Amino acid sequence: MDNHVFDKSKLPSRHVTEGTSRAPHRSYLYAMGLTREQIHQPLVGVASCWNEAAPCNISLMRQAQAVKRGVAAAGGTPREFCTITVTDGIAMGHEGMKSSLVSRDVIADSVELTMRGHCYDALVGLAGCDKSLPGMMMAMLRLNVPSIFIYGGSILPGTFKGRPVTVQDLFEAVGKYSVGDMSAEDLDTLETVACPSAGACGAQFTANTMATVSEAIGLALPYSAGAPAPYEIRDRFCTTAGEMVMELIASNLRPRDIVTRKALENAATVVAASGGSTNAALHLPAIANECGIAFDLFDVAEIFKRTPYIADLKPGGKYVAKDMFEAGGVPLLMKTLLDHGFLHGDCMTVTGRTVNENLSKVVWNEDQDVIWPADKPITATGGVVGLRGSLAPEGAIVKVAGMPQAELTFKGPALCFDSEEACFEAVTNRRYTEGCVFVIRYEGPRGGPGMREMLSTTAALYGQGMGSKVALVTDGRFSGATRGFCVGHVGPEAAVGGPIALVRDGDIIAIDAINGTIDLQIGDAEFAQRKKDWKPRKTNFGSGALWKYAQVVGPAVTGAVTHPGASNEVRIYADV
Repeated sequence: MDNHVFDKSKLPSRHVTEGTSRAPHRSYLYAMGLTREQIHQPLVGVASCWNEAAPCNISLMRQAQAVKRGVAAAGGTPREFCTITVTDGIAMGHEGMKSSLVSRDVIADSVELTMRGHCYDALVGLAGCDKSLPGMMMAMLRLNVPSIFIYGGSILPGTFKGRPVTVQDLFEAVGKYSVGDMSAEDLDTLETVACPSAGACGAQFTANTMATVSEAIGLALPYSAGAPAPYEIRDRFCTTAGEMVMELIASNLRPRDIVTRKALENAATVVAASGGSTNAALHLPAIANECGIAFDLFDVAEIFKRTPYIADLKPGGKYVAKDMFEAGGVPLLMKTLLDHGFLHGDCMTVTGRTVNENLSKVVWNEDQDVIWPADKPITATGGVVGLRGSLAPEGAIVKVAGMPQAELTFKGPALCFDSEEACFEAVTNRRYTEGCVFVIRYEGPRGGPGMREMLSTTAALYGQGMGSKVALVTDGRFSGATRGFCVGHVGPEAAVGGPIALVRDGDIIAIDAINGTIDLQIGDAEFAQRKKDWKPRKTNFGSGALWKYAQVVGPAVTGAVTHPGASNEVRIYADV
């Protein structure tokens, strides 16, 4: 790749590297072994979410070194830094999960502050676990310097008694064990083999969903989202990304040139088509907020409503990310969607080419059944469905990928809990009846605080064989690994007096994922009286990061964002 001659007078790093007044600043750079030539080249932030919390992030530092080689080869000076990650698999099922969604915004904020403080000219961001992917993309759009996103890659599937398994099987095994359908010995064996390598959860849970989004939205290189973390090809993608970001500096192609309304629609399309995580309905509006584009839960749901479900991926299907990559990857998924009119082909991408141009040489692979043709889908619509009604005037979301048509409606009496722990205890001890609708509330963005995921509870129900015999409704979230009739993101949330706060045990709740409705069947007078009697609850957090988050976070319908976004900005960082 040809090296360019860069005009530093137009780049942010001029504030720390150019002119006699910056001699003290340059002395710090010399102290780290940089040469005069390196100091006067563009400075490229290489941000990773590396940590030792979980396999999702453990390979990111190694991959960052490959990015740095690519930046250096193309005439840039890479500057590596790390930000936090909260890994959902570790945080799940206890108070740690309150930190998960909060971490998305802390990641975006910390990347922004590092870039601003040191005046870096471009960004290559590497992320592994769920919230770190949208967090990194949000930072790119907020800063609007030339940027490329890199997913750290998925984990390989484990093998248990001759069949492939993922961490989802372990969460469900806890439920099986509780009802005597699995021995302690098998549970012990399963936990040692379910996660055999580095990488994020292997099925179409939130990490792989948002990785798929990164390609579809145009911020990641084609095929880069699919390669599992242990595959050596990951280093090639990383090196290429380092080289390509220098091309983006030269052409001044910025993230907001790429992430348009049409690109967001493409992203929502691949989520629905792949049976992806309901969390995308939270993250896409947050990403849109960074561009100043109004794109809320209902906009996402409209796309879901018209998109065929075509990727046979776990948890609703039978394959994992490795299988889709080897069948043809995200480009094959996008190609069939494009060919049948479901994608906007004129959107620009970080390759400097449009979606149409990127996919022009992708040939349909007949010798695979991971991805189905878009004109012959698994189901005509609905990996994920948006809902609205008297229980959720601000909307709700449900993942129905893999569910039979007969199970897409549900009506039953409410069984109410004011925390996930209380519900999980009731499930574990079988204190519920078939046909009920579990209601878990005060778990929203403000009320949690932090909008926890409910995988431990939903997986335990599935493990008990009750996945299709009950429903669950919450103002919190669900893991991408959740399956069964589980409705999340109910808004307004209980903490602000939304209808979910007014439900009582025995009230009838009706959910219809075919027509997109969710209703609390009580009379208007009764509803009004309950509303009048309702009083806000105090949380257990009177200080610290979770308290601070609760003061500023917005509703789920617009992405649970913590600042006004690009629509309110005065100056973009890239233009400092």
